[in-house]
Amino acid sequence: MPPDSRAEPWSVIETGSLREEAQLVARLIDEAGLDAEARARITAAGADLVRRIRSGAKPGLMEVFLAQYGLSTEEGIALMCLAEALLRVPDAETMDALIEDKIAPSDWNRHLGKSASSLVNASTWALMLTGKVLEDREPGIAGHLRAAVKRLGEPVIRSAVARAMKEMGRQFVLGETIDAAMTRARELESKGYTYSYDMLGEAARTEADARRYHLAYSRAITAIAAACTSRDIRENPGISVKLSALHPRYEVAKRERVMAELVPRVRALAGLAKAAGLGFNIDAEEADRLALSLQVIEEVLKDPSLAGWDGFGVVVQAYGRRAGAVIDWLYATAQRLDRRIMVRLVKGAYWDAEVKRAQVLGLASFPVFTRKQSTDVSYIANARKLLGMTDRIYPQFATHNAHTVAAVLEMAPDTTAFEFQRLHGMGERLHDIVLTDRATRCRIYAPVGAHRDLLAYLVRRLLENGANSSFVNQIVDEDVAPETVAACPLTAMEGLRPVESPAIPPAPQLFGRRQNSRGHDLTDSADLAGIEAARTPHRTANFEARPILAEGLAGGARAEIRNPATGERVGHVLPATAPDIEAALHHALPWEAALEERAEVLRRAADLYEAESGAIFALLARESGKTLADAVGELREAVDFLRYYAAEAKPAQPRGLFACISPWNFPLAIFTGQIAAALVTGNAVLAKPAEQTPLIAAFATSLLHRAGVPRTALQLLPGEGASVGAALTRDPRVKGVVFTGSTDTALTIRRAMADHLDAGAPLIAETGGLNAMMVDSTALPEQAVRDILASAFQSAGQRCSALRCLYVQEDVAHTVQEMLFGAMDELTLGDPWDLATDIGPAIDAEAQADIHAYIEAARGEGRVLKQLKTPASGHFIPPTVIRVGGIKDMPREIFGPVLHIATFKATQLDAVIDAVNATGYGLTFGLHSRIDDRVQRIVERLCVGNTYVNRNQIGAVVATRVVLPWSTCAIMAMLRSSIGGLSLVLSEVGAALQEKPRKH
Repeated sequence: MPPDSRAEPWSVIETGSLREEAQLVARLIDEAGLDAEARARITAAGADLVRRIRSGAKPGLMEVFLAQYGLSTEEGIALMCLAEALLRVPDAETMDALIEDKIAPSDWNRHLGKSASSLVNASTWALMLTGKVLEDREPGIAGHLRAAVKRLGEPVIRSAVARAMKEMGRQFVLGETIDAAMTRARELESKGYTYSYDMLGEAARTEADARRYHLAYSRAITAIAAACTSRDIRENPGISVKLSALHPRYEVAKRERVMAELVPRVRALAGLAKAAGLGFNIDAEEADRLALSLQVIEEVLKDPSLAGWDGFGVVVQAYGRRAGAVIDWLYATAQRLDRRIMVRLVKGAYWDAEVKRAQVLGLASFPVFTRKQSTDVSYIANARKLLGMTDRIYPQFATHNAHTVAAVLEMAPDTTAFEFQRLHGMGERLHDIVLTDRATRCRIYAPVGAHRDLLAYLVRRLLENGANSSFVNQIVDEDVAPETVAACPLTAMEGLRPVESPAIPPAPQLFGRRQNSRGHDLTDSADLAGIEAARTPHRTANFEARPILAEGLAGGARAEIRNPATGERVGHVLPATAPDIEAALHHALPWEAALEERAEVLRRAADLYEAESGAIFALLARESGKTLADAVGELREAVDFLRYYAAEAKPAQPRGLFACISPWNFPLAIFTGQIAAALVTGNAVLAKPAEQTPLIAAFATSLLHRAGVPRTALQLLPGEGASVGAALTRDPRVKGVVFTGSTDTALTIRRAMADHLDAGAPLIAETGGLNAMMVDSTALPEQAVRDILASAFQSAGQRCSALRCLYVQEDVAHTVQEMLFGAMDELTLGDPWDLATDIGPAIDAEAQADIHAYIEAARGEGRVLKQLKTPASGHFIPPTVIRVGGIKDMPREIFGPVLHIATFKATQLDAVIDAVNATGYGLTFGLHSRIDDRVQRIVERLCVGNTYVNRNQIGAVVATRVVLPWSTCAIMAMLRSSIGGLSLVLSEVGAALQEKPRKH
């Protein structure tokens, strides 16, 4: 069941993710309730704390390190990369390459002696000397001697840097095991501190991961129980739990499964914590899972066995625009269930990821504040809110900020009703003062786990505290006045306009004068409800496709179109006949309107596409088997194409009549992009959609006509390639052909054009490819596996850019393969209409049979390593992994969810690149590596259009990642140049555009 709808704050939680920032900040300033005198007292108290911090004991090593090597320095970034990757690299060769890559190029000399910490200075000396050895490239005898020193010294350097990284890890991690952490904690416990232990480890990718994390939490709770000696749970240590670590598909689309599987796991851990007498905090994670997390929390909290326990806790992130609503809901829930709970208020740990996600998804705004001061305002306002709820909530204020501490103390004279918290290794002096002067409880949030698991925790801490403007950085900078460090954020925001940071444009403004396509958040219940309401009327509708000619409609014998997933009837098509084709050729006329008028019509068409999203989403699911996520992406791409060509076109002489022959795998986006590119320059178009997907093409054509495209300029000719396509590519009235499809078909078209069309008639063809990805031993396996899954299996592998051959360095092959297979087990195949479906069907029975035959042949050779099951009906292909020696073993592209996997030695990087280049394809390539020099070298040697580094290799965005295709994969080298984008194409059709945007 969803949370109690009677709780008014829940509506804000569900619908208020993107609340208007300026109004919200103004309201929070009012809710903080601090007049000018109170603000002055707080600033003075905060400044006094800063002076005492600076005059007292030396700051912690972590704070000094962040001040010296923050994210504002290349050296800081290099050290973070080194710390993140080195300890998991198993082979010496890659370890040496990583060390050289991160240390040699950096200017350590400028940091030498600058830190107040002798340990940081000593580390700088070591890194500088190591860098000098590694970077020296002098010729002659001296150079050879130094090279020999380098060779002889590599094991020593390797060992020294590894020890340094472990020491760095020790500053961030309390202990590698819970027992070691508890032993180390005793020193500060004796001074009055308590601890909350955080078991390092991020989101589970597999069920095995989730079970392992659950076991680790259980064992930790059992161990911590021994230290829970007080009857007052606030005096005892606690533990923090990440829900994402306990379920491999902790996401909104899998809500039913999450509630059935995750809730019992959390309930069991909570029961152990209650029995042990310790605090049990649910950590906050990304905003898109906020509502789901609260649903899990309520289901656990309402369990009768937890009645009378005050130790259940929830973390709230003040940078979120819904933070206040979450606190209100938690308070109302605690009242309704008769519970007392803990609430830890933090600033927030995923800010960069939240901003990026909102921009990528095309959302209207952000779920977080765009200025640090706004987050500080939110923190103070919500601290006041929590202090007024102490009958049901025990507030836990996690902060290292002197102003924030002073504000809380100003608002709460009774220091027994709450506690302060800090991170292990940070804020030590500040909390020592508070603990001593005000007898306020102070708790240390301490990560526990192997140093190799440090990555995500380390990155979040750096993003929070590594910026120049952060309190942690300023507190150790004596040049910043105490009053500046402790300045009041409420006063700052009152005088700041605009409230929203102009440096962080929301998605609609990302492309300047060109409006970005509207996105959808498929984790937002209000957005999902809107989509469902818009597409449901079209779920059982019957659609029709027939020739749409300059003069009337026509068509031949009627044929049914059926849903490839369910077999249900979607509509019917009346294919173009020979007389229809002739009529279209005869009546086609160039679009003679002024350029700006043509551009405006395309912009209107883009608006119509978005307005008709319900029908489009329904058609894409029912006719072409698109999941909702893929359908949203395809609509956005089509809209982006229309607006891109409208914005970029320049006056030019049209070439004449173009035949646009589009594929079934992107039946709206590519269909629209081909047409828009030709129309905006004044050409006439005869559009021939794929025979499998004529319905969506007919619907799109109707929208283009409604927008104002003349019927003489755009006519639709559905039908088979052997009839309609062949006729168009053999008629001399056609002055050019745009084609997306197989290489063999492109060659056939080229031959026909050579025999029948003008000698200068261009063929613009994007064809298939054998796309590869390389994963070396510095890659983070969890990240690589996530990107492999998306690249190989999203859209059922039916993308031109999809991953076909995965190369994994043999040193980590077992780890990556085991995680990949486990993550595959979590995928759901089914009706793409359902939000929970990950993978839809193949397009038709012919494609299904062809790929099944290929898989069975590989099985007969003993090369099938992994295969999932498929639904009993529908044209489904099981995601499959097949072992190969390399890309040379793949005679052709298998256009479906089939991944080939090969291994390579660290010394074989160049050989892998040679093999990829030798295929004659070159559309996309993926690379997972933390070695910058290696990345640069590989990118320079690859003959591919797009290389994607440490991300998936699908879903490029129009006009932001331009494929410059190589060899046979895209532009068909039969033109005058073997390489090119739409610059070549549109010079032929009369437009002076720069490049063809691609994103498949």
